[in-house]
Amino acid sequence: MLGRLARWLRFLGFDTLYYTGISDSRIIRVAREQDRIILTRDTRLIQVKGLKNYLLLTSNDPFKQLLEVIDSLKLRRFDLLSRCVKCNGWLAEVFDKVEIRDSVPEFVALHYNNFLKCGDCGKIYWEGSHPKKFKEKVGEILEAAS
Repeated sequence: MLGRLARWLRFLGFDTLYYTGISDSRIIRVAREQDRIILTRDTRLIQVKGLKNYLLLTSNDPFKQLLEVIDSLKLRRFDLLSRCVKCNGWLAEVFDKVEIRDSVPEFVALHYNNFLKCGDCGKIYWEGSHPKKFKEKVGEILEAAS
């Protein structure tokens, strides 16, 4: 339900768990055990007795949801491209292109020099068109949040 929002929060550097097909009871248990805030659109979920750390989102649009989260939780510090948008792992700079040469398209290996690699899933990131578009959209979102 909130997969795109999770990706955006990770892109902004927030530790964001997201599972498909997880039961409500498991979501609540993980949130309590790890002191996390549950972001949801599910009005039934928030009716659970004793549930305190949640934010009920009203919008279907992921960008409006992101604005809701930023505004409601008063988020002001962002660490862009520090987490993998796929799995939430930490990204680390790749210092030797040889390490990732076989993991990216040949054109990318030849024309780009700065790479990040997820320490958990191994996904490789580089400064192509996607990060530029993400940064532009983040600028718009943050401007709207001000």
